[in-house]
Amino acid sequence: MKGIYRIACVALLWSCSPDKPVNQEQLPEQESGKSAVEEVIANPTKGLGAVKSVTLKTPIELDRVNRGLAIYEMKCASCHKLTDQRVVGPGWKDITKRRQPEWIMNMITNVDVMLEKDPEAQKLLELCLMRMPNQNMSIGDARDVLEYMRQNDGEK
Repeated sequence: MKGIYRIACVALLWSCSPDKPVNQEQLPEQESGKSAVEEVIANPTKGLGAVKSVTLKTPIELDRVNRGLAIYEMKCASCHKLTDQRVVGPGWKDITKRRQPEWIMNMITNVDVMLEKDPEAQKLLELCLMRMPNQNMSIGDARDVLEYMRQNDGEK
């Protein structure tokens, strides 16, 4: 009986918690009449996810580049080459010239939703025939990888 009482108390406290995450699809409709998800899909250059804006600095941040290189070698190199050669996934050459930084970071951090709903990510899936695995990268890690990609594409 005590176990049921404890479960009920925990459920009650959880349901009253003000810090519950909000499901983006349940947000109220914007003035345009579109939900937040529909609004983002209407602008596919930024992708779907938590990254809405990225400020790129010039010159590139070398500390981020070094961390991005380590992440690339550990989590990305087995599927992505730094050239335009496709292995399992597409090559990274000139990726920062073809895609917005927000799209790249959302693809890294929110890959499952991107592959389900983003038209450009779906095109890549059709091309490569293999889903990119979720590497559980933080936004900070994704930013470091983006900086490494910028250096790979010749930015200084």
